[in-house]
Amino acid sequence: MRATSLFFFSLLFLSPLTEAIAQKMPTGEAGDPVRVIMVPAEIGSRDTLSDYRPVFNAITKIYGVHFDLKLGDSYAAAVQGLCNDQADIGWYGAVTYGQAREMCGAELLAVDVKKGNAVYYSGIYALRNSGLNSLKDLKGQSLAVGDPNSTSSFNFPFAMVIAAGIDPAKDLKKIVIAGSHTNSIAALKEGRVNAAAASFNAWEKAVKKGVIDPTKFKVLAKSEGIPNPPLAMNKKLAPELKTKIRRAFSEIHTKVDPQFIRGYGGKTVDRYDTQYPLSKMLGALDKLAALTKRVKGEIIEKAGER
Repeated sequence: MRATSLFFFSLLFLSPLTEAIAQKMPTGEAGDPVRVIMVPAEIGSRDTLSDYRPVFNAITKIYGVHFDLKLGDSYAAAVQGLCNDQADIGWYGAVTYGQAREMCGAELLAVDVKKGNAVYYSGIYALRNSGLNSLKDLKGQSLAVGDPNSTSSFNFPFAMVIAAGIDPAKDLKKIVIAGSHTNSIAALKEGRVNAAAASFNAWEKAVKKGVIDPTKFKVLAKSEGIPNPPLAMNKKLAPELKTKIRRAFSEIHTKVDPQFIRGYGGKTVDRYDTQYPLSKMLGALDKLAALTKRVKGEIIEKAGER
């Protein structure tokens, strides 16, 4: 099955696109910056903007391309922003990038790389004294997840749950759609659920910030590697500007102090790969085959039960 066909069902959970007024695309000059929209992986926090601002600022300083960074109100809004020509660059997960590519031909720009790796991981976590030791133990338990369009706090976690023989809508006692990695982790910490899904990046960041005590929790499951959240470009940007931005991301690690080259979770990374194969990004979606439109609809309906 083509990878792109596997995430079409996610589009069901995006609000219909409003009729967009034709927008003049930016030049990247100081008074006409390239507009960047980012999925709100951490609702209630502006950390994602802080994580990425250094690399964008470095590109402005070295290459003279100016940027205006904003968080989308939701994952869906971040996709709509690019496809409505309200944004020129988007920071997404694999699932939301796939949606933007299908809806408006969003072009893959770059993926961050560290020590030769361009992947991250999704996880499902529980209290250490919960008595839960594997995903099979989730039957009859409650689970918190992030946004339905989130790659690593919703889609991959549920794919792992299904692979473990658990029917989420039938076998889980309760599903809490917390809306973000941060909120999913908070639901577990506060005892509102028995387990929670979030990326390892978000989990490690919560530990580093002292939000959670890692000695009190355990990892029930860790996904296989997922392509790092990509940056994508609006296909309508001027070709010369796209070329300049792509070149900037491919070279910036050679021009500035390494501390400015950061990726998801605010971690320093070695570089940005602007030649990352599209087939790898879309191929990751093949792993979500079991999370069909019907199954995802049942999960969201279950989450709406009181």
